[in-house]
Amino acid sequence: MQPVETSNPEGVDYGWVMQTTFVLTIVVGAPVVTALSLNATLPTWAARVEFAVRVGAVVWIIVAIAVFAYAKRFDAGDGGTDPDEIAESE
Repeated sequence: MQPVETSNPEGVDYGWVMQTTFVLTIVVGAPVVTALSLNATLPTWAARVEFAVRVGAVVWIIVAIAVFAYAKRFDAGDGGTDPDEIAESE
C-alpha cells in the first residue's frame, strides 16, 4: 500500500487547487466587487456585505472551476514529481 503522501489517484493536487483558488479569488474578486459596487446602490452595511458575498461567491466558483480544469489538464501543483517514480525508487 502506498503512503498517503504519494497517492495521486486522479492526477490532481487538491491542496494546490485550494490554495491557488483562495489567492486568485482575492486577487481577482476584490477588484471585481469594487468595480461592480460603483454602480450599485448600497445604503447600509448589511446591503454592502450581502452584495460582496453574492458577487464573491460567483467569482469563487468561476475561479475554482478554472483552477481545477487547469490542474487537471496540465498536472499542475505537483512540483514536477511523478508519484509512480517515487514509489519505484523507494
